Amino acid sequence: MGYFRIMAAIPGFFLSSFFFMLLWGVIAPKLGIVDINYVTSMLITITLWIAIAPLAAARKKK
Repeated sequence: MGYFRIMAAIPGFFLSSFFFMLLWGVIAPKLGIVDINYVTSMLITITLWIAIAPLAAARKKK
């Protein structure tokens, strides 16, 4: 069952990265910072997922 959950999360990862890139493009000019590309947004998204996943798993076990 865990394998299928991982497979189901893959489209969510790509969509999360895409939305992150789009929202960053809207916010960045207002803050005076540079835009990011899709690959950079994927890197940021996977970093956040790796940091948050253990917290979510620990909370679920309670």
